[in-house]
Amino acid sequence: MLRSQTKLLGLGRRQLLGVRRCQTKANVSNLTLVEVDDKTGIATLTLNRPPVNSCNLDLLLELNENIKQIECNKSRGLILTSSNDKVFSSGLDLNELYKPNQERLVAFWTALHDMWLSLYQCSVPTAAAINGHAIALGCVLSAACEYRVMLPGFSIGIHATKFGYVVPHFILISYLSVLPRRIAERALLQGKLFSTEEALNVNLVDEVVDSKVEALCKCAEFINSFKHTQPAARALTKKQFRAQDVQVLINDPEGQLREALDYINKPLFQEGLGEHLRNLKGKD
Repeated sequence: MLRSQTKLLGLGRRQLLGVRRCQTKANVSNLTLVEVDDKTGIATLTLNRPPVNSCNLDLLLELNENIKQIECNKSRGLILTSSNDKVFSSGLDLNELYKPNQERLVAFWTALHDMWLSLYQCSVPTAAAINGHAIALGCVLSAACEYRVMLPGFSIGIHATKFGYVVPHFILISYLSVLPRRIAERALLQGKLFSTEEALNVNLVDEVVDSKVEALCKCAEFINSFKHTQPAARALTKKQFRAQDVQVLINDPEGQLREALDYINKPLFQEGLGEHLRNLKGKD
């Protein structure tokens, strides 16, 4: 079993590399949009996968590539937002997890880990302009940023336990990086979605504003607050603060990946996910 699983991990990685090569050659999919302000040097990375910015393999790869390019281009900061005025991100594309092709599942979960590491450890200041519902991975993306501004009337949180998924370690880290342990634990166990006002009260978001324009301005102000710091010194200090949080993924990526694959493939999880997807279709 171990030998076949190791072979599968290798096949998945080769598929992931193949997808990356194809994506680099094409480099135009419009799943994300990147704009750099010539005056401020701040890059805005916009999620742009209709209808609700659910993250499939292609979007995860593109996000990771764009984050790395923004770092390499020495932008002064990164603002993450959405082209959808109602949904920041609905989370993972659950179709990637339901009755999955095993090689693609390896590539998908590896891309998820890589993208989170890139955003969480990003060397430039990061901020999220949350202009819609930020559910599951949408919340994780926001929490990985250093600063969060949200519009009223939306929800944010991680509801994985409601459809039978055990919250991965890196998601626990995302929550614990912004929430007190007691609040994070209860919220994850309950699958709680916070309203904008509740999120502000527990410091899951830093500010609430009335429009996306205001949110982007607040994010830019946050990034500009570092203009008198030396970028390399700031980046290394951030890296030290977050080093312990990423050690499990960095030191044992195959173990973390294998643990996720084992759980996703369990019949109990697949049954619960299937029912959840059917319920979602029934609401359409």
